[in-house]
Amino acid sequence: MKHWLVKSEPFKYSWDKFNEDGRTFWDGVRNYQARNNLREMQEGDLVLFYHSNEGKHVVGVAKVVKEAYQDPTTDDKNWVVVDLVPVQALDNPVTLEQIKAEESLKDISLVRQGRLSVMPLKATEFDKILEMGTK
Repeated sequence: MKHWLVKSEPFKYSWDKFNEDGRTFWDGVRNYQARNNLREMQEGDLVLFYHSNEGKHVVGVAKVVKEAYQDPTTDDKNWVVVDLVPVQALDNPVTLEQIKAEESLKDISLVRQGRLSVMPLKATEFDKILEMGTK
């Protein structure tokens, strides 16, 4: 199993809306590196949900339930989506500031490539962020 982080601006698609929907396809990715990450996602992989721009914090955990397929919002065959379902909210959202202050997270893409919208995480990084978000 692999671990990932996806970013969404809450005014476009929030954690609350995701939970209300119960399932979504992760669309709108128009960066080749992020697209390649979507292509690598496998059913059962766990994903941290990060609110970007407003809030700037990890708010919950999702799971991949359908692997990459053609993005239904475009006819361009270059772009794909995956289906995600919410798993659980974090007890305490983990802020970007907290992540940057944690030595063991200094090399994650969220810190190094701030504009990347879909990124891999090592299991230890994923677990550390979960631990930081647990009461």
